[in-house]
Amino acid sequence: MLKQSIPLLAGIVAVIAGVTDWRWRRIPNWLTVPAAAIGLAVNISISGWPGIKSSLAGLGLGLLILFPFVVIRALGAGDWKLAGAIGALLGPSQLLLVLAGSVLIAGITAMALVIYKGRFVGTLRNIGIILRRLLTGHPGDPSVSLDNPDSLKVPFGVAMALAVVLFVGQRIAQQVS
Repeated sequence: MLKQSIPLLAGIVAVIAGVTDWRWRRIPNWLTVPAAAIGLAVNISISGWPGIKSSLAGLGLGLLILFPFVVIRALGAGDWKLAGAIGALLGPSQLLLVLAGSVLIAGITAMALVIYKGRFVGTLRNIGIILRRLLTGHPGDPSVSLDNPDSLKVPFGVAMALAVVLFVGQRIAQQVS
């Protein structure tokens, strides 16, 4: 019974993060740090050594994948820590599904926002700058980062929350049928 509650717990954490990210553009440490610790504790209590290995792998993978985007200021540290916490709860393979869904949702949202605001050409230029910064490994131009008040911003925590909710819904639907 406890094992089936892990995706639900991840969904609750994600919804709270999504709401705070939407409303205040922040995902607080009081949510992500305990969620990661609970993920580790619950997984070890359910599965022992394999559970802690999976939980640590999910935590590490979530932090590792998003770290370059935090370094170049294309993503906030709260989003980064949320990915780690969700990874600690769900494990690495399920985290990859959630992250893929999050990127897809954030990408669709970003495209809609760019088209709505009429900033397509400038956005293509900025994508090139971000890709160059990722490949070279240095922060580069602060005008293309979260620090620029004029840049369009998509709250990634909201996209991740939606992806987790869809993932949890799919898991619940599988258990019912």
